Amino acid sequence: MAMQVEVVSPERILYSGEAESVIARTVGGGDIAFLSGHAPFVGALEVAKVTIRSSSEAGDQVVAVHGGFVEVSDDKVTILSDVAELASQIDLDRARQAQETAAAALRESDDAEAAAALRRATVRIDVAGGAVGA
Repeated sequence: MAMQVEVVSPERILYSGEAESVIARTVGGGDIAFLSGHAPFVGALEVAKVTIRSSSEAGDQVVAVHGGFVEVSDDKVTILSDVAELASQIDLDRARQAQETAAAALRESDDAEAAAALRRATVRIDVAGGAVGA
């Protein structure tokens, strides 16, 4: 049985469709899979990959989310994130450059902002299907 899934950013609805499952990473809770009939749930999301598994021939959708929230209710999963990108929308070269810049900044000092930038770049590269490494 399919669920309705929406990934929403402030600018637009990034994804809307049916899926068999959604796998996301919550803050402090690790990865969680949502299936049809899941109990109501609200959680904060890590900077991580979200996988939307579809039974259609369109295949899975992979999304990079940079935090946000997930809400599950009545066979509907809604992901709200200030920044979210589908794999097909990620500029891999730009993500790799951002990763190199953040890694260099992190080597200079133990800066939380540089560490967060490195995590975001690494997730974008992973979602886009590039080799991950800093």
